[in-house]
Amino acid sequence: MAASLEDDFEFNNQDYYSLLNVRKEATLEELKVSYRRLCMLYHPDKHRDPELKRQAEQLFNQVHQAYEVLSDAHSRAIYDIFGKKGLEVEGWEIVERKRTPAEIREEYERLQREREERRLQQRTNPKGTISVGVDATDLFDRYDEDFEEMPGGGFPHIEINKMHISQSIEAPLTNTDTAVLSGSLSTHNGNGGGNINMTIRKVMSAKGWGEVEFGAGDILGPLIGFKVFRNLTQRCFLTAQCGLQFSPRGLRPSCSLMTARHLDQNTMGYLQWRWGPNSAMTTSLVRDTKSSHFTLALQLGVPHSYLMMSYQYKFQDEDQTKVKGSVKTGWFGTVVEYGAERKISRHSVLSATVSIGVPQGVTLKIKLARASQTYLFPVHLTDQLLPSAVFYATAGPLLVYMAVHRLIIIPYTQAQKEQELELQRKSSATDIAKKKQEAESAVSIHARETLIVCVCVCVCVCLIILNAWYGKFVSDTSQRQEKAKVIDVTVPLQCLVKDSKLILTEASKAGLPGFYDPCVGEEKSLKLLYQFRGVMHQVISADLEPLRIPKQSHRIESES
Repeated sequence: MAASLEDDFEFNNQDYYSLLNVRKEATLEELKVSYRRLCMLYHPDKHRDPELKRQAEQLFNQVHQAYEVLSDAHSRAIYDIFGKKGLEVEGWEIVERKRTPAEIREEYERLQREREERRLQQRTNPKGTISVGVDATDLFDRYDEDFEEMPGGGFPHIEINKMHISQSIEAPLTNTDTAVLSGSLSTHNGNGGGNINMTIRKVMSAKGWGEVEFGAGDILGPLIGFKVFRNLTQRCFLTAQCGLQFSPRGLRPSCSLMTARHLDQNTMGYLQWRWGPNSAMTTSLVRDTKSSHFTLALQLGVPHSYLMMSYQYKFQDEDQTKVKGSVKTGWFGTVVEYGAERKISRHSVLSATVSIGVPQGVTLKIKLARASQTYLFPVHLTDQLLPSAVFYATAGPLLVYMAVHRLIIIPYTQAQKEQELELQRKSSATDIAKKKQEAESAVSIHARETLIVCVCVCVCVCLIILNAWYGKFVSDTSQRQEKAKVIDVTVPLQCLVKDSKLILTEASKAGLPGFYDPCVGEEKSLKLLYQFRGVMHQVISADLEPLRIPKQSHRIESES
C-alpha cells in the first residue's frame, strides 16, 4: 500500500492550509473562523445566475472538504505527512479513530521507513574510483643544463606511468545484513596486480555493527579480517579491526584500534593505534563548521612520522566553493598543498590541488567526483622546486576552468534547468489549467463582493487594494529578453481584507482562492499597491513569505 504512494506525492494540486489562509499550526478555532468567512463568500444561494451558482458551489465544496480534513485530527495527521493523495488511498494499516495524532504520525513514518527499506533492497549502490597518473616532468626538467648540451630537441615526452581502478557494489541481504563486493586493479611502470574482496556487514544494534572480510590477490595472497564499531556513549565511539594476510613470506598479522570523542558540537578528537607492517600512533583534532574545516594531526611510527595541519574555507554560495591549504612535515620531508573545489552541476564536483614538496617536487592533482564515481588525475610536473612549474600548475587549471565554465558548463546547466522546467510544466499542465479555471471562477464570484467591500471601505476610509500581481517579475536592468509572467489578483485579495487588514500565512500563495501558478518551477512573488487612510503604499512579498498589511514602511507618496 505504501509503495503505491511512492510516485504520487510529488505534486499536490491543492494546499488546504493555503486555501483556508491559515497557518499549519492553526487551532480548531482559527480553522472555524476562516471556514465560516469563506462559506459566506462562496455560498451558492447568494447567486441567481446559473453559471455563477455552479462555480460558487464548486468552490464551496472545496472549502468544505479542506475544513473537514483539517478539523479532524486523524485525517489532518495523514494529510500533513502524505498530502491530499494520502487521503485518497485505501488500505491504510491504521484505521483506529482512537489513536492520537502523534501515534498516527509515528505509524505512517514507520510505513515510510519500510518503503525506504524495500527501495534499499533494490539498490546496489555502486562506488568506484579511477586514478590515472601522468608523468609530465619532461615539460620542465628537459630544460636543465645537461639537456641543453644534447643535440636535437623535439616535443616533450609525457606518459601515463600508473593507473588504479577500484569498484564496489552493495547487496542488502536483510534489514540488518549487507554484502559488499569490491575489487581493484593497479599498474605502475609496467608492473601491476589486483585483488578482490567480499565483506559481510551486520548491524547488531543501534549502538554498533560488525563485519568480516575475505580477500584474495595476485601479490599479497588471501586475506581475512574482522572489524567492529561500537558507540560507547552519546559522545564517544570505538572502532577495532584485525586482519591476517597470507603472503609468500609467511603470515602478516595486523591490528588497529581507534577511539573518537565529540569535544563540542563541531569538534572531534581521534586517537588511533596501528600495529603491523606500518605500525604507528596517530592523534588528530578535527573541527568542522558551516564555514570552515580544520584538521591537526600528529603521527609517530615506523617508517613514517609527521605533523600535518590543514584548513578549508567554505563559501556560502550556490556552487559550494571551497578553498583549502595544508602543510605536512616529517622524516620524508615537507609538503605544502593548496587548491580549490567547486560544484559544477547537481551531481558533479571538480577540484584542483597543487602539491609542492621536498624532495617530491611539484604535482598537480585534478579530481572529478560524479555521483558515486571518482576520477583522479595526478600530474607530476617536476622533481625540483621550479617557480615556473608552480606558476603553470596554479594558473593553468584556473584559466582552463574559467574558459570551460563559460563556454560549456553555464550553457549546459541553463539548458538542463530549462528542460527540467519544461518537463515540470508539461507534467502539471492539466492541474494548472484546472486551477486557472477555478481561479477565474473565484474572480467572477469575488467581483460582486469586491464592489460591496470597496464601497464600505471608501466610506470608512480604510484599506483598499488598488492593484495586485502574482508571479515572476523581470526588472529593466536584467534579463530583458524574458517576459514577466504574472496574473492580476487584485479582486481575490480585496475579498481577503478583514477589519482593514490583509493577513497571508507562511505558505505558497498559489493555493489562495482566485490564485494559480503562472510560472511552474520558477521563483514567484506578490506585488501590492494599496491605499490606507488616503495614503498610497507598495509592498513586495516572496511567495512563501507571510504578509501583513497595512505597514507604514511601505509608503510611496501622500497626496494632499
